[in-house]
Amino acid sequence: MPVTLITGGAGFIGSHLCERFLAEGHHVIAMDNLLTGSVANIEHIRDPRFHFIHHDVTEYIYVKGPVHNVLHFASPASPADYLRMPIQTLKVGSLGTHKALGLAREKNARFLLASTSEVYGDPEVHPQPESYWGNVNPVGPRGVYDEAKRFAEAMTIAYHRYHGVDTRIARIFNTYGPRMRMYDGRVVPSFIASVLRNEPITVYGSGKQTRSFCYIDDLVEGIWRLLNSNEVMPVNLGSEFEMSIEDFAHLIKRLAKSDVPIVYHPLPEDDPKTRRPDLTKARTLLGWEPKVSLEEGLSRTIEYFRANYERTQPQG
Repeated sequence: MPVTLITGGAGFIGSHLCERFLAEGHHVIAMDNLLTGSVANIEHIRDPRFHFIHHDVTEYIYVKGPVHNVLHFASPASPADYLRMPIQTLKVGSLGTHKALGLAREKNARFLLASTSEVYGDPEVHPQPESYWGNVNPVGPRGVYDEAKRFAEAMTIAYHRYHGVDTRIARIFNTYGPRMRMYDGRVVPSFIASVLRNEPITVYGSGKQTRSFCYIDDLVEGIWRLLNSNEVMPVNLGSEFEMSIEDFAHLIKRLAKSDVPIVYHPLPEDDPKTRRPDLTKARTLLGWEPKVSLEEGLSRTIEYFRANYERTQPQG
């Protein structure tokens, strides 16, 4: 039975990956220090092949026995988190990636890095192909996340070239779905939280900046296909369906049957004006593209937050 270790396994994406790999017949080890992850995301998994280890991956990682795959998903991922925890974000992207790659090398395991569309920064090329090197401000407030992921990609490729580790790199664009933290500061949970509280939706800037949103089930399928491919260089995973943040706010209102107002606040520094992947590589190499429509995915997500509203309220 293949053994797969998922760092950040109690997080939003990580917990869905745990379920997928169990369904594929793997023994799954979820590793998380619960800085932004939650045991609530995995407590429903009652499978003897599933094991949780509470551990900070910036420290030495020890796992007894064989490991066939290491998926490195540990990291704060929302601007609110990495602006609040800049040092931890840099450490998990650098030291954490180093430790996870070290484990993969020791176990002769395949390694997959969860990179991000943020490596493209505030892009001057649109949509963004994997060949684009990006437009990142290394000393701006978002630099702690952008540069941590750019370093992680460089480290991953170095381990492939100099140590022969079998590596994969997924550049993940905006992803949403059940188990997002309602108050993590990202667009989807923030807008949904506002309508559930019957409070105004806050849009930053003019709202004309664009994003594309991929449903979690589609992303997990893409990650599964990438891991099982032979592609070493980065591959974009996300949705090409692009819309303005202002239009997105109106869509959330319509789907939630809400008439809350929309208010506008100043745009944060270095906030990208556009974000949409070029999926040519994913289509060609993986035969992958998103299947779940934005309306369907958002309806599922709104229903999840409604059903879990009390549990997802901030504590204290």
